[in-house]
Amino acid sequence: MKLTIVGCTGSFPGPGSPASCYLLTASDGERTWKIVMDLGSGALGAIQRYTDLEDIDAIFLTHLHPDHCMDLCGLHVAVRWKPGGWGRGRIPVWGPAATADRMATAYGLDLDPGMHEEFDFTNWTEREPVTVGPFTVTPFAVNHPVEEAYALRVDVTEPDKEGNPVSRVLTYSGDTDSCAGLEEAAKDANLFLCEAAFEEGRDDAIKDVHLTGKRAGEAAAAAGARRLLLTHIPVWTSPSTVMAEARPVFAGDVAVAVAGVHYTV
Repeated sequence: MKLTIVGCTGSFPGPGSPASCYLLTASDGERTWKIVMDLGSGALGAIQRYTDLEDIDAIFLTHLHPDHCMDLCGLHVAVRWKPGGWGRGRIPVWGPAATADRMATAYGLDLDPGMHEEFDFTNWTEREPVTVGPFTVTPFAVNHPVEEAYALRVDVTEPDKEGNPVSRVLTYSGDTDSCAGLEEAAKDANLFLCEAAFEEGRDDAIKDVHLTGKRAGEAAAAAGARRLLLTHIPVWTSPSTVMAEARPVFAGDVAVAVAGVHYTV
């Protein structure tokens, strides 16, 4: 499984990165599949460096803050108005129950049909897995101040060079503060892509919104994750600070996500 960091800046796009967006690529032995986790502000332009939009097999939204979903509006335009027509059917989109109406309202559309002609919307059911090609995605409710927010556990089984099945797990935190659901989602993950928007000592008074590097490291350690990749870092948060906070509490590899970098899981 390949992870491409399309966007990793927290809360709004930064000078070097769009907001949250992650492209996952894996093979089922017959063809390559591509799924997208979140499509935040500024991500639609950047993702075209790595894939044709028509090759996206599904989109999975963790929650409905604009820095995680708003570029779905631009993708709606691409699907609806491409000269010669869109080459595939509706794009499957999994997200919170309000996703379809929120996107229609954001674009100024009537709720019926809204964007239903471009996207096949399905509401998350907590801990109910969804399978797309070689990907099985399971949502876990997490601690963030919106009606629905989820961490996503992505299980993939791919054939190795000899054709033998090999399983890997990537967990993406979405936005959250510390909670049991996050640790369960990341249990024994090969790679834990975890937000670290806050800094210890600066944001201590703000509860139930975001993690610090330390709290992300503690969650990774409690979950038994192998590698920790810190993400969703706003322009006012220091990547070196949150990485330094995580290292004393997590014994595995720690790094900070960088837009445009690819990781093998």
